[in-house]
Amino acid sequence: MELLIGPFAELLSFEGLGLKGAISDEDLIIQKEAGVWVKDGKVLKTGPFQTLRKDANAQNVRISHLDTPLVALPGFIDAHTHICFGGSRARDYAMRNAGKSYLEIARSGGGIWDSVQQTRKASKEELIAGIKMRAQRHLKDGITTIEVKSGYGLNQEQEVKMLEAIHEANQLTEADLISTCLAAHIFPKDFEGEKEAYLQYILSDILPELKERNLTKRVDIFIEDTAFEEAMSKDFLMKAKALDFDITVHADQFHAGGSQVAVQVGARSADHLEASGDREIEILAKSNTIPVVLPGASMGLGEPFGPARKLLDGGASLAIASDWNPGSAPMGQLLTQAAVLGTYEKLSTAETLSALTFRAAAALGLVDRGRLISGMLADMVAFPIADHREILYHQGSLKPQMVWKAGKLC
Repeated sequence: MELLIGPFAELLSFEGLGLKGAISDEDLIIQKEAGVWVKDGKVLKTGPFQTLRKDANAQNVRISHLDTPLVALPGFIDAHTHICFGGSRARDYAMRNAGKSYLEIARSGGGIWDSVQQTRKASKEELIAGIKMRAQRHLKDGITTIEVKSGYGLNQEQEVKMLEAIHEANQLTEADLISTCLAAHIFPKDFEGEKEAYLQYILSDILPELKERNLTKRVDIFIEDTAFEEAMSKDFLMKAKALDFDITVHADQFHAGGSQVAVQVGARSADHLEASGDREIEILAKSNTIPVVLPGASMGLGEPFGPARKLLDGGASLAIASDWNPGSAPMGQLLTQAAVLGTYEKLSTAETLSALTFRAAAALGLVDRGRLISGMLADMVAFPIADHREILYHQGSLKPQMVWKAGKLC
């Protein structure tokens, strides 16, 4: 199937922009009155709409003519979410705002373990319905690819249930759901043994089943004093990688150290980074690991943002993700979070939008999306404006008018 879509008042393809380092707004190539020619779900070419229309008419290609000014760019990619969960943690949020610490909330029955208990009680059908609802909301906001973690099961039966739910929900939404096993989220209170034994249980019992059933190709771990220490995490990740899983890491959220492990094991990404300093930034900049900052977690916890400006100025890449979860980041509004982060960290429009598109794709190891160039998936979002700068200016309150997944209008 071939289709020409346009004219767009502005088209941002992100062609020619680098994967690492700072980007000025002058680096953006903005095509005016442009069209996108789609073939078999991929971008065949872009260019002046009037020129493309003549070719389309000559070849009897269908034309989707746009009658109002729109700005088009690649579909957004949320490279870090926890949208498979049961229950709510509104109690935690209220306690946190009343001055209780993370440990105090956990001791009183809150925290991640609370979500584990509620998710275990939820049926797979309930989890599927929740994932679908959240994915559809993301899709309406122009987010066409969504990473989704397990990690509220913490035993073989429940982790498999979560990843089955993610897999089945993926069939019910036009967005692409990219699953990740986060069985190493925290040490479960009901596991009989030490942390090292639990990590070995994941390696010997959980991951082989996930691989055999093709439920995920990605493994994550939370490296933190309250979760898993650096040395055991590195050993776990190297063994998971030997099982042919891609690796990502919850790193440097409260204490530095996790990002160095991520680089040492060749992780696709190191996510959070609120505690990253100059040394961590230098290590990340010299690696192929994509730094992913999560402003939603900073806003939910009242913690500093990840050092986005320093990462870019230091020569690293940068992706921005929502961390949508029931505890620390319940908002889930990726564009609002990115706009707010950009204000505080002084990110250019080009840097912020790149962090939501092709650089976020790299954090997931996806080479077929994130730019509107020949051969890429025709995942697109169009906003009802004539100037792309309006997108971040409205801080998430401006919603897309049209969203396409693989060239199909959603």
